Amino acid sequence: MAAFRIEKDSRTEKDSRIEKDSMGELEVPINALYGAQTQRAINNFPVSGIPLPIAFIRALLKVKAAAARANASLDQISAEMADAICRSTETLLVDPELMKHFPLDVFQTGSGTSTNMNANEVIATLANRYRNDHGAAKDEKKINANDHVNCGQSSNDTIPSTIHVSAAIELAEHLLPALRHLQQVILKKAETLEGYVKTGRTHLMDAMPVRMSQSLQGWAAQVGQNVTRLQRLQPDLQALGQGGTAVGTGINAHPEFAERFCQQLGESTGLLFTPAENLFARIGSQDVAVALSGQLKTVAVTLMKIANDLRWMNSGPLAGLGEIELEALQPGSSIMPGKVNPVIPEAVTMVAAQVIGNDAAITIGGQSGNFELNVMLPLIAYNLLSSMEMLGNVSRLLADKAIASFKVNDAHLKEALSRNPILVTALNPVIGYMKAAEIAKLAYKEGRPVIDVAAEKTDLSREELAVLLDPAKLTRGGL
Repeated sequence: MAAFRIEKDSRTEKDSRIEKDSMGELEVPINALYGAQTQRAINNFPVSGIPLPIAFIRALLKVKAAAARANASLDQISAEMADAICRSTETLLVDPELMKHFPLDVFQTGSGTSTNMNANEVIATLANRYRNDHGAAKDEKKINANDHVNCGQSSNDTIPSTIHVSAAIELAEHLLPALRHLQQVILKKAETLEGYVKTGRTHLMDAMPVRMSQSLQGWAAQVGQNVTRLQRLQPDLQALGQGGTAVGTGINAHPEFAERFCQQLGESTGLLFTPAENLFARIGSQDVAVALSGQLKTVAVTLMKIANDLRWMNSGPLAGLGEIELEALQPGSSIMPGKVNPVIPEAVTMVAAQVIGNDAAITIGGQSGNFELNVMLPLIAYNLLSSMEMLGNVSRLLADKAIASFKVNDAHLKEALSRNPILVTALNPVIGYMKAAEIAKLAYKEGRPVIDVAAEKTDLSREELAVLLDPAKLTRGGL
């Protein structure tokens, strides 16, 4: 569908026009595509200056276009009106400059009615301009924000549905691809590290050796498990409450609207959307969003673990572990020349902390389903989409600028392994736990390699000990 151009207006935002709604008249900036209800919300909610995410607005526009096509197929509005509405949404979707006409604060009416009407008003304005540009008669009935763009809909089903739609798109097109990329980069890196053996650590203390590839394979498995769990949520996320209108009963919507709407939305997004089995549940609660947020929190915890492992292994380079060297991306200090910090893992940990905080806000928001409507919908939308965007972005950074590019300090790995008394664990089946503990403590005390102490304190030959204490062999388990 071809979009149409918006001619730039030379007048300034200081100029205004008078718009009218059911509450009366008020001034609106003359260049604004929105009308009175949007302006009232601008006036009423100067709270944070934070608008709803672009991903949410784009999904809302897709919802409006699908509703228009569904209503036209059911003879609720004319095909010509639906065409004008859809062309308007397409214009909005392809021109990022027009997002300035969706200025409303996240912290607004809990149903998101203000944002729903913002979209209705902007679409109606553009649709009427399109019709005028294409020969509509002067006396022809204008497309109305409530009667036509909002036909068969309520804010109470549209905004909850848009939360699902925007999250489903963000999950399919942004977060899941980013996590799969991270997993593949980790696995590819692991293949190159098969020959490196390092000191394992439990409680941050020296433990039995592991291959560095094993550590990375553990990370990859964590990421893969997150992908699987997110995929399991997709069918629930793509089951929508659209068609329930005001309270879930479907008043003023055609009986076939929900089904037709989902068909149209599926065609425009490439995702399979279905009407929810119970529309009351989708409007009165946000349980699916809470469940998705909980899984996003788990992703955050996984990324936090990987990032912190990288930070510890990179620590030093002289007084820390110094096992790896992360790619140097920028100077690390304004006062200490030559210092380089693990900036990507640090960014990952901050994103993880923010996502965990977002989950707490979404959890509280999800509790705010009072009877037939949840009344913290904009808050849930904002935090859910913010978490998904950040996690997707930072997963790619972690993959490409930290994991793919770090170098291994093999000499340091071998030096630490040679002095690791915990290797004596391998002698337990031969000399017993108590004798092994005695050797380990003496090796610690004297700072000597465990093989030297074991050669003195047991009847085993040095050759036998070399086989039993071989770090690479010990990474494969068994006796």
